[in-house]
Amino acid sequence: MLKLFSYWRSSCSHRVRIGLNLKGLEYEYKAVNLVKGEQFSPDFLKINPIGYVPALVDGDFVVSDSFAILMYLEEKYPQPPLLPSDLKRKAINYQAANIVSSSIQPLQNLAVVKYIEEKAGADERDIWAKTHIGKGFAALEKLLKDYAGKYATGDEVFLVSFHCFIYVRSKPFYNTQSSFQKQGVETPIGGIEV
Repeated sequence: MLKLFSYWRSSCSHRVRIGLNLKGLEYEYKAVNLVKGEQFSPDFLKINPIGYVPALVDGDFVVSDSFAILMYLEEKYPQPPLLPSDLKRKAINYQAANIVSSSIQPLQNLAVVKYIEEKAGADERDIWAKTHIGKGFAALEKLLKDYAGKYATGDEVFLVSFHCFIYVRSKPFYNTQSSFQKQGVETPIGGIEV
């Protein structure tokens, strides 16, 4: 059985849980409390030497990084797909997922946010987060505007829908300005349990 080492508030872990559930895959949830520093325990560092969640264990194979995990699952369990068959829509999914993974997610990472707060204070941390995360949302809006349907890139849930969902859901925390709610991205996965 697959084992997912995860933290309930981790956006990266959240998108892997969504992917696993969309594919209907059974897995054992292994909680790693980031606030308590469990990611630095010797046992967890044997699984993922960088100390990040999520990490997926499949037999004797370990894959970490949410994007790598999702691509691994897509290759090993192709149905139902996490990516559209249309090449252009697939490329848009990759591009948008990478905007989230490189331009939004790292800027709200617990370790990064704590570091900014220690160096500049809570007010500066919030201004910094709002400014930079807002740029990521703006880029996503421009990219997805011609592809959106019921979900982010059409009428089916694909990779970018649940990459975006996690951040649109937490958008009020950052008080960023975004028109995602008008584009139908606010609830891109309906009633799927994550």
